[in-house]
Amino acid sequence: MDKTVASLRRYPVKSMGGESLDSVDVEARGFAGDRAFAVSDGDGRFASGKNTRRMVRRDGVFGFTARTADAAVLVSDGEAEWAVGDPALDARLTDALAAEVRVSAEQGVSHFDEGPVSVVGTATLEWCARELGVDADPRRLRVNMVVETSEPFEEELWSGDVGVGGAVLRPVGRLGRCRTIDLVQDGVEQTTRWLKALGDTRDACVAIYCDVVTPGAVRIGDPVHFPVTSVP
Repeated sequence: MDKTVASLRRYPVKSMGGESLDSVDVEARGFAGDRAFAVSDGDGRFASGKNTRRMVRRDGVFGFTARTADAAVLVSDGEAEWAVGDPALDARLTDALAAEVRVSAEQGVSHFDEGPVSVVGTATLEWCARELGVDADPRRLRVNMVVETSEPFEEELWSGDVGVGGAVLRPVGRLGRCRTIDLVQDGVEQTTRWLKALGDTRDACVAIYCDVVTPGAVRIGDPVHFPVTSVP
């Protein structure tokens, strides 16, 4: 099967619901505008589905969705919508998350958990749904790109540079998952038990992350090919 880009997704605000794209400019940092903002508290920790040194579990953030419109990022709670920077948005989030928070732009601390661009194959998702009996909706993984593949987990074996449309990516490693994949989020309205099943069979890993070697435009349907010796 020829490998092509099946879907593209961007998350303008970390941990909020994202937006589907027909095309995107891939920059050195990743998808243009991806995770450009995060919901942070007074200690600078980001609202997330887990507790780490950089993040704090605040599941209420999953009830919000972010999208881009011209030069603005708009955030909705399903009933109202605000532009990032509007004090009313920060007030609404503070109420929903029961903590003093605000939407802040990326500065010294990266908003990415691992690498700039995350990728999963369709065959991997199909295997998870079939063999693990879970709702393997890619939105649960919060990946940037779904690629048409023929073998489950083949993306984990990619090596060298990978041409995707006008960009070149370099696979770096597998992505370990957390409880977030089981939650109601990003338009997925039911919980599932994917994390435990992955922990029992796949070391709780699914999808890969990549560095950007050469920036460029990527569109749905673009070919994915490797190894790459020059920009396609």
